[in-house]
Amino acid sequence: MTMPDQSGQPMPGQPPVGWIDLTIQGSHMTSNMIAPTALLNGHQMPTQYGRNVFPVPPGHWTVDMYTQWTWKFGRASMNFDVAEGQTVPVFYAAPFTTFNKGAIGHEKQSKPGLLGFLAMMAVLVLIVVGIVIAVS
Repeated sequence: MTMPDQSGQPMPGQPPVGWIDLTIQGSHMTSNMIAPTALLNGHQMPTQYGRNVFPVPPGHWTVDMYTQWTWKFGRASMNFDVAEGQTVPVFYAAPFTTFNKGAIGHEKQSKPGLLGFLAMMAVLVLIVVGIVIAVS
């Protein structure tokens, strides 16, 4: 790993470096007990909810994200270039349900699938109310 000086630039004699500043939105309480998986150019990186900063060589990068419980869901991907000394912000939001794709971009993302989640909860409430009425 290249060590930057106080200005954020690599020290003389060090290979050039840039950074991918990945923010995984949500938490163990609001999303999933297992933090989403990040692949940088196909290489799995250790992640946690919140900010994850990865030093990378300048060039073209692909960030693939997904969440996993019993199966993989919330897949999202983006491509971009990282210049020497540049920090590229990336934000990922896992969906409300396993039936939706995740959201990824250079700015904070909305959590996909809210309408589907609310519809499923409404159906569940109607079933429970129906059972209560039928039993009474």
